[in-house]
Amino acid sequence: MTAPQSRYRRAMAIPVGMAMATALAFLPDVTASAADATSTTSTAATDGPSLSYVVNVRPGHGVPAHVRKAVAEAGGSVVTTYDRIGVIVVHSSNPDFAKQIRTVRGVDSAGATRNAPLPAQSTTDVGTPKVLSAEEVADAKAADGQDPLEPLQWDLPAIKADKAHEKTLGSPKVTVAVIDTGVDDTHPDIAPNFDRDASANCVSGKPDTTDGAWRPSASESPHGTHVAGEIAAAKNGVGVTGVAPGVKVAGIKVANPDGYFYTEAVVCGFMWAAEHHVDVTNNSYYTDPWYFNCSTDPDQKALVDAITRASRYAEKKGTVNVAAAGNESYDLASDSITDPVSPNDGTPSDRVIDPHECYDIPTQLPGVVTVAATGAKGLKSSFSNYGRGVIDIAAPGGDSTAYQKPEPPATSGLILGPLPGGKWGYMAGTSMATPHVVGVAALIKSTHPHAPAALVKALLYAEANATPCTDPYDIDGDGKVDAVCEGSKNYNGFHGWGMADALAAVTN
Repeated sequence: MTAPQSRYRRAMAIPVGMAMATALAFLPDVTASAADATSTTSTAATDGPSLSYVVNVRPGHGVPAHVRKAVAEAGGSVVTTYDRIGVIVVHSSNPDFAKQIRTVRGVDSAGATRNAPLPAQSTTDVGTPKVLSAEEVADAKAADGQDPLEPLQWDLPAIKADKAHEKTLGSPKVTVAVIDTGVDDTHPDIAPNFDRDASANCVSGKPDTTDGAWRPSASESPHGTHVAGEIAAAKNGVGVTGVAPGVKVAGIKVANPDGYFYTEAVVCGFMWAAEHHVDVTNNSYYTDPWYFNCSTDPDQKALVDAITRASRYAEKKGTVNVAAAGNESYDLASDSITDPVSPNDGTPSDRVIDPHECYDIPTQLPGVVTVAATGAKGLKSSFSNYGRGVIDIAAPGGDSTAYQKPEPPATSGLILGPLPGGKWGYMAGTSMATPHVVGVAALIKSTHPHAPAALVKALLYAEANATPCTDPYDIDGDGKVDAVCEGSKNYNGFHGWGMADALAAVTN
């Protein structure tokens, strides 16, 4: 498949970033030994850049003494360990560290999580936010019972969220976590529902719970704040309304100041969510630096192993993990895809990969709910990735008004949500579709508080509105087919099991 012009993944995105965590806090009962900073007098080579690595060993038994010794002898220092899933985060300036440590007895896999520190974006939004002016905010006219900007949210009736809110806004006993670029919990639409205890900064690979560590700075991306508001903006007479405006939302910051979502941070995010009883996580990103991580490459395999262990652990603890499908119009069920952006923190080159062996993580991991985007007319968004057997469900992510124009009073085909600093703005992407599904999952959990993760997912799919393929799919009307949808009305490559349905979530 022909690759897009953008070098960004399911993002053609906005600047992303966050403050690097510095505290030595670590997960209770998860980390056997954190901030270890094992010193070494080894003669291992140290002439390379200082990089981060994940080393995967047998779960549940701590780091074997001989592995810890081998890490030190190879020039590594242990940053933190997640013993319950057997993942060790290590820093080393030995260019051969991973190669050496993979030969050690008891090491299942090991690999570098990064290359050179160059800027990149890995969020799954498209373009830059369009900020609402004060005049546009003032001019919005809402009906009784609506928040002021709700008439501009065509996406809520698209999934029947407006009807669902007549029955329930969701339970404050349900918490969703936005694993992302940070959440501005001071925003008036987010503050009423924010869960500080379930929030943290995971950039370093271990959680920093310093007050406000989960927030983006003024120069950092608004992405996580927008996502959080789409899910749980309070119905409080201010701004917009979330899909589940009565549930709690937490921020788990995993993107570093240069915009990278590295493996150690993502592992930390899933583990933090698991140990803090988060019901649903939102993952609108891909894990840097590889768009697709190939099981045949030892470094990339280690990254897949580590995040698979973490996401599975979270699900076993009751968390439903939901992820964005991506914005490159890739057919993720095809035999081959040309990836021109990897590694995005090094020197990328066109490489042809098989998406059945090379995985977008966490999107293609077992158990993760994969979300495609639709526009205001209910068609697959022009940018959304797709693929039968990969896409589980669809939800509004927006599209150009040239392709899919909403009905008045809505004026933009994009998705409206909060931005840091008490503002609101439009964004689009599978990043914006994912929080709609997360919100519906939160409503299901509110309706069925004792349902395990597997049942929440089953209900999510069973209650979705079956949506047939668009055939032919010619979104720009130029007479050429832009994507081919395979499958039946009840299950296909554009919509999975169908469009998420918030009303069904609170009535069935």
